[in-house]
Amino acid sequence: MIGSIFDPAMAADHDQHATTANPPAGIMRVVAMAGTALLSLALWTTPVQAQALTNSPAPVAGAKAVTVEHIKVHGASLEGNLEHESADRDVLVVLPPGYASHPDRHYPVVYALHGYSIGAEQWTREIHVPQTIENAFAKGARPMIVVLPDSKTVFGGSMYSGSPTVGDFETFIQHDLVAYIDAHYRTLPDRQSRGLVGHSMGGYGATRIGMKHPDVFGALYIMSPCCLSPRTGDQLDAKALASLESLKSAADATDLPFMARATLATAAAWSPNPARPPFYFDLPTKNGELQPDVLAKWTANAPLVFIDQYIGNLRRYGAIAIDVGDQDGLRFDARKLHEVLDSYGIGNSFTIYPGTHVSNVAFRFQDEALPFFSKHLKFEATP
Repeated sequence: MIGSIFDPAMAADHDQHATTANPPAGIMRVVAMAGTALLSLALWTTPVQAQALTNSPAPVAGAKAVTVEHIKVHGASLEGNLEHESADRDVLVVLPPGYASHPDRHYPVVYALHGYSIGAEQWTREIHVPQTIENAFAKGARPMIVVLPDSKTVFGGSMYSGSPTVGDFETFIQHDLVAYIDAHYRTLPDRQSRGLVGHSMGGYGATRIGMKHPDVFGALYIMSPCCLSPRTGDQLDAKALASLESLKSAADATDLPFMARATLATAAAWSPNPARPPFYFDLPTKNGELQPDVLAKWTANAPLVFIDQYIGNLRRYGAIAIDVGDQDGLRFDARKLHEVLDSYGIGNSFTIYPGTHVSNVAFRFQDEALPFFSKHLKFEATP
């Protein structure tokens, strides 16, 4: 067993081939005032590059086409990072039907964050965009702009955190990207007209960024979030982790299994060290011995640890939703997040639905997340 903040089920799901296209049924829904996910540690042999094949909703008859624009957004918050990640990020912008023909109309914006080991393009294939967005509009969701930024890094993911090693992706999402979209598209530039949704690592990002920035976003939808809980020394295999200490370059990590690379991504995001080239981060072991100070830094980034500091922020949200599959190992921590919110009297919905970590995420995005924002975002300009 190796140390990581991810659950092995995530790696397994990224190697699954979903074969059915039937809508999920028998969903167990729990509506209350809290919720969210899990952090596990294990070495997995699934290749990081595996593309998860997910169940695809059928096209809705009469659905109107959306427009998908592929753009680059410069992130000042990413400049000068030690990992040499590009500060010019790929972003997909999905414009609703009628955007071009109604030049006086302005729209709410939903920012959708992808998970670990994939980028925005792969994320669109997992959630079957643009079809699911077209379907959602055809089924009654109000027209909105959907923005899908790419936050994949050399080791597979930014954790949507701020680090001199990987760059400040938290600020990129909540400031640089939002500012660019508001400046270049006909948006409603108001927190009540902005939603944030993410799956897996993106669910972690929606949780983390959402807790800290209620001044930017007005509604949160958290899907199968990873990395919510801290890990203790007795849950880590120091000897397995020590094998990562021998790496000399990023190229050496190319063929590492999913969980090993996830450990490197975690270290780059949460335990940066500008004095330790070539990777500029600290692993939770040194010479095979666990490093409590590094583990403390990782713990400090676990939302179930820091959530109590942001209760006032969370109370500002008009709506919060959390969902997770009944075969997803992340469901236990997802429920813990729900229970914390509930204990503070913060309204939210918590749903456990039939599925794995990825199998029915496209259905959830189409039939739950987008209608959720249609209901809870503000669609009129503030006078």
